[in-house]
Amino acid sequence: MLSIPFNRQYITGKELNYIQDCIARGSLASSGYYTGLTQEMLEKTLNCQRVLLTTSATSALELAMLSLDIKAGDEVILPSYTFVSTANPILLRGARPIFAEIDPDTLTIDIDDVAQKITTRTRCIIPVHYSGVSCDMDKLISLAIQNNIQIMEDAAQGVGAFYKHKPLGTIGCLSCYSFHATKNIVSGEGGALIINDLDADKILQVEAYYEKGTNRRQFLRGAVERYTWTEVGSSFGMSDLLAAYLYAQLENLELVTSLRKQKFMIYQQEFAACEIMEKLQLPKWYDYSQPNYHIYYMLCPDQYKRNVLLDRLKQKNIEATFHYIPLHSSPMGLSLGYQVSDLPITEDISSRLIRLPIYPDLTELEQQYVIDSVREIVDSW
Repeated sequence: MLSIPFNRQYITGKELNYIQDCIARGSLASSGYYTGLTQEMLEKTLNCQRVLLTTSATSALELAMLSLDIKAGDEVILPSYTFVSTANPILLRGARPIFAEIDPDTLTIDIDDVAQKITTRTRCIIPVHYSGVSCDMDKLISLAIQNNIQIMEDAAQGVGAFYKHKPLGTIGCLSCYSFHATKNIVSGEGGALIINDLDADKILQVEAYYEKGTNRRQFLRGAVERYTWTEVGSSFGMSDLLAAYLYAQLENLELVTSLRKQKFMIYQQEFAACEIMEKLQLPKWYDYSQPNYHIYYMLCPDQYKRNVLLDRLKQKNIEATFHYIPLHSSPMGLSLGYQVSDLPITEDISSRLIRLPIYPDLTELEQQYVIDSVREIVDSW
């Protein structure tokens, strides 16, 4: 019997070479040779103002909330169907997360629900590009402009995906990427803050936050003779060793996306009949989205059948998994005053969703085993 893990990191071929070169150069900490190369590559590819590699997407989100001066009494709107890292930085700044519904077709934030939840205290909206699919960003930006609110994209899952041919992560004033081992492009642990629309003085301030509260980046550029403490800050920088690994991965972004698309579309084609029979609901997106095929999920008819599918796949040594427990109905969410019944669509989607293994080197034999196993179980419903 085959044994198929949920995730398997794809090695593109040059990772070890670049790590060895990094060691030989003696630049192991942040702001080293490969950090510079990777940031420059991303800045050129994304056509953004600045990229700051971070220890994680979590730290990039924390840096973003600091950069937007989110503070006590402020409100930040985000979907409840997301990872805790989207919400924690809001609370760390003393602000309140306001949880919004998701679109049941795309699992992205419901903009109409966002509009209903805007108040005079709303400072920021965080759309989460779930599975590398965006919401209608033009509609969201129009809403934000009308209410003088900033957009901070959580593009942790969005590397290599697009909205109307524009890379996800380049639309809000700030955004974050994740390069965690579970993502399409990885560095083990790691992330990035993408700066798209800040004035020059503010960018210098954000760089100081990033560099432990100092103007060290100006020093490295030769703009000042020595660096010193100028702001409150923390240590956000990615190790150059991880940047070396990441650089090799990013060189092959198009290849990785193409290979994932092949696996994704095979699932779509093979499970189409199950959807016609209303036994499964498959992933969808609107024409303005070009996904990166990060997640292959399906929605079962109910939670019971989802759990049966999970259990029986486990018996077949296939590691499928559910996804987020909605934040509003988590213990922390309940402690903030939310109730399970507040977001019924989010609760319903969460209870029925299952994710299947998908990665570039998932073999034809392995994928067919997953497909046959799912069909066998679903056909029994």
